[in-house]
Amino acid sequence: MPRMARMKSFDCIYHIMVKSIVEAPLFKDDDDKVKFMEFVKKSQEQFEFKVYSYCLMDNHAHFIIDANGADISKIMHFINYKYAMYYNKRHERIGHLFHDRFKSLIVDNDRYLFALTAYVHFNATDIKGYETNPQDYRFSSLGIFLAEKKDEFELIDDSFILSMFSLKEAAARAMYRDFIFKVKSVVDAKKQEFKNEPTEYRSMRRVLIRDLSPEKIIEIISERFNIDKLMLKIKRAKGAKEAKAILCFVLRKFCDLKCSDICKILGSIGQANVSRLCSLGAELIKEERYRVIAEEILAICV
Repeated sequence: MPRMARMKSFDCIYHIMVKSIVEAPLFKDDDDKVKFMEFVKKSQEQFEFKVYSYCLMDNHAHFIIDANGADISKIMHFINYKYAMYYNKRHERIGHLFHDRFKSLIVDNDRYLFALTAYVHFNATDIKGYETNPQDYRFSSLGIFLAEKKDEFELIDDSFILSMFSLKEAAARAMYRDFIFKVKSVVDAKKQEFKNEPTEYRSMRRVLIRDLSPEKIIEIISERFNIDKLMLKIKRAKGAKEAKAILCFVLRKFCDLKCSDICKILGSIGQANVSRLCSLGAELIKEERYRVIAEEILAICV
């Protein structure tokens, strides 16, 4: 039987759950959890989505993700594929790790978002030793919301949900603490979990518009690197490696293109090379001289 099409939109907030097959725990130890979060971070760097809450358990994980204009399926495929490859190699196993595809539910209103963030954070109370202090659990974002720990994985955007409580940070965190430990109806979130609720929830967020013309981006890269556009399409062109790396990275990030799509645009380059250039671009973009180029393009997308 063919799989049902996933309900999705590029500007939605999603409740995401990933779960392992019965035969294997999703995470055998903290090292596995750290590696999974590193892949989430790499995916975030690639697709520029936002994470509002998360909690990792032994056999499953919950996330509240704002796709921010990206395709949620591509985001989760990136994470799950890389983690499954790592997991099977480390634990010397073969075969599927994840139970079916990831599950997703579109968050359609403030009330559900409030209940959902409580539900996700309260998952940690099922772990021995965290029954009354879920904020201390390393692999939950609750402690970040309460300003009791740093964002170890540099993933969380807590300002959006906190701003719904108060525009003053200290007051918002205090109100969120009061809410999270008093709310008794978090089961409402679980009851709604993963039903077909296609209503989109946009609120007042800004979403990246990822429909820039590749030719426009090539033009910007060409100008900023002072290099002829043809050089970006010539294989092993001397002095063009950094420019091509930034170009490939930006094309994936802001045009929502696959490696195969970029191959067709650049010509005479394989998918493996495009993938390597994207990885190089992700590293180069951390440098100020390259970051300003991405920020210039980002300003056009917003």
